[in-house]
Amino acid sequence: MIPSDPEARDALAAEYVLGTLEAREAAEVARAIAIDPALAADVARWEARLAPLQDLAQPESPPPGLWKRIEAALDPQPVPRRKSWDGWRLGAFGATAVAAGLAAFILLRPAPEPGLMTVLLTDRDQPAWLVQADAEQIRLASLNTRPAPPDRVLELWALPQGATAPTSLGLIPADGRITVRPTTIRPSPGMLIEITLEPPGGSPTGRPTGPVQFIGRLAPAAGS
Repeated sequence: MIPSDPEARDALAAEYVLGTLEAREAAEVARAIAIDPALAADVARWEARLAPLQDLAQPESPPPGLWKRIEAALDPQPVPRRKSWDGWRLGAFGATAVAAGLAAFILLRPAPEPGLMTVLLTDRDQPAWLVQADAEQIRLASLNTRPAPPDRVLELWALPQGATAPTSLGLIPADGRITVRPTTIRPSPGMLIEITLEPPGGSPTGRPTGPVQFIGRLAPAAGS
């Protein structure tokens, strides 16, 4: 499965680091790294290149009222202590109640929506941009992409399945990172993400006017 073509190997190393390979493919790459110094170097280079993307992960606080819901699920009842040997029974009962309460909380809480992602490729099928999305926001980060020419800007667009025209998500800043919270569209599997080359200030028509530089479709992230 490990290709011999340098560009294909580099793309494989990028997918391995991004975690987009299937489990069997990832295991094969992991075995190959141990005996293939060139592949190991490619993986290390991509790990160093993608390390700044860790900053995109937003810290999340526990849902409000979490402990109150757990306490409500437990519904503890005071039990009078009769004899010393009852302590073991009470302890077992308490542990069972805690386990039951936590199980009820896990089963009843809403399941988190799966994360979405895509890697936008160059015309030579090289990874250029990483796009991550959830139900509320879309995040874009450059994978060592060349900046736009001085007289042009890069504009980010999204086209949901079934839509007739893309929606602008804004101009991409010089550092190649942007986080957008769309108000008129919702990130979903199959949504087309593209980047076009536009005049300064962005498209004057509200629709892409320049050539499409990069394109990809959102899909559930590996492990979601």
